[in-house]
Amino acid sequence: MNEVRPIDDESMALARQVIRSGGLLVLPTDTVYGIACDPRNADAIARLYAAKDRPSDKALQVIMADVDDLDELGLTLPAPLGRLARAFLPGGLSPVAEARQDCTLATLRVDGDGQRTQAIRVPDNADLLRVLHVTGPVAASSANRSGERSAQTVQEAVEAFGDRVDLYLDGGPTRSHVASTVVAADPKADDGVAILREGVIGASLVHAALHGDGGVLA
Repeated sequence: MNEVRPIDDESMALARQVIRSGGLLVLPTDTVYGIACDPRNADAIARLYAAKDRPSDKALQVIMADVDDLDELGLTLPAPLGRLARAFLPGGLSPVAEARQDCTLATLRVDGDGQRTQAIRVPDNADLLRVLHVTGPVAASSANRSGERSAQTVQEAVEAFGDRVDLYLDGGPTRSHVASTVVAADPKADDGVAILREGVIGASLVHAALHGDGGVLA
């Protein structure tokens, strides 16, 4: 297909078809453009990794329209990430959720203790939320080849991927080339949180949110 389309009812219907058929979709977020696919389709996920030339040990995020979608996906946010989600979502935060036994996502990572986890996102972008209400949650990564700068416009994404992507949704330029801030629960850290990647939400804001009531969330 390899089309560039504005975000409207017709292109959102096409996006749903692309995701359901195992294709790849580029879409705007509140941080940078992302490349997305069905998070339960292992073949589509492999195709996304190949399109980005992304090392297989680097995880994908799952982006969704509402934090309430976590339960349907079989995911839960451990404390203190629930407090951060309430403070920053929708927005540029990617908390790492824990997977229940009923979780069927093909994007999960398993740590040394056997804990299955998944970084999630609820973007603060009205156009993208409209798309996600139609497609459902998607597996996603920034729209760039591995090691290159994330795309801030759909044109930059097209230059990166060409016909490797089935459909490009054009939502205009994003605010910057800076991606989301990834955080995980860490009982060994002072605040109970590890910042795995500092992005649009600075570390100082993360720690301030955890101390918002004058104490550390247990």
